[in-house]
Amino acid sequence: MREPRSFLAVQRTKCQRFLRYVLRHKYLYLLLVPCVVYFIVFHYVPMYGVLISFKDFNFKKGILGSEWVGFENFEYMFGLSDFYRVFWNSLYLNILRLLIAFPIPVILALMINEINNRYFKRITQTAIYFPYFISWAVIGGILVNFLSPTWGVVNEMIKSLGFESIFFLGEAKYFRGVAVASSIWKEAGWGTIIYLAAITGIGPELYEAATVDGASRLQRLVHITLPCIKTTVVLTFILRVGSIMSNGFEQIFTLQNTMNLSVSEVFETYTYRVGMLGGRFSFATTVGLFTSVISMIFLLTANFLSKKLGEEGIW
Repeated sequence: MREPRSFLAVQRTKCQRFLRYVLRHKYLYLLLVPCVVYFIVFHYVPMYGVLISFKDFNFKKGILGSEWVGFENFEYMFGLSDFYRVFWNSLYLNILRLLIAFPIPVILALMINEINNRYFKRITQTAIYFPYFISWAVIGGILVNFLSPTWGVVNEMIKSLGFESIFFLGEAKYFRGVAVASSIWKEAGWGTIIYLAAITGIGPELYEAATVDGASRLQRLVHITLPCIKTTVVLTFILRVGSIMSNGFEQIFTLQNTMNLSVSEVFETYTYRVGMLGGRFSFATTVGLFTSVISMIFLLTANFLSKKLGEEGIW
């Protein structure tokens, strides 16, 4: 009768198997090296900078030499009346994007996949991808001119219908709608790439069998395409929930002005205005650390609920 191996022997065998696997796929792992180096240098190494949020940061003394103040910066942050308004603005705007903007790339991918004409399909893909490569600074200028209450094209159409012009970027109640709509226009087309790639991976024999059984195009869409890309949709949704506190500095900053500040002030612009322009780097780092922790909580919660519901998680 063979005696059971020790724990160290089992672990040694696992390590040997892993090393053989890595050597067998060494070229694939070499392709990962630039990505790993990028994340180590630009994401993990700077993480020691979160110490600033627990210190009274001084440029002369540096991060390690500055005075340790513990949670004073957090107490100050939570004591600000503006903080809760900014927190609500950031959360509310991202919830709107999650509910309205997130399904758009899925819908676009399904619609593009149903186009039979190859040339029209390519033209459509190019047209909806193109805005992604335009910077928010340019798009901001376009929106300011298009939505201008005096010479903007949109307001000219509104006035031609007999209504009064609307100052879209000057009235707070319209800002969130403009922000969500512009996000969809710029980013939805690029987001379709992920779902189109997932659809491409579906075996054509599934569609052929469904066609033989008499399934209509809508039935093939509902019973084959959607179930096959469900995992991809769930994973991207979890990742999107994980960035729920991130609204993007460029877009908000280009559309923001003193008249819509009550709803447009989010953590990115708030950190820039109060922390960076005011030279309060400890406060800016504190706000950044807070938003990262909240995003991590949302990410873990979404991943946990996904697994509980029987879907795939990100780990």
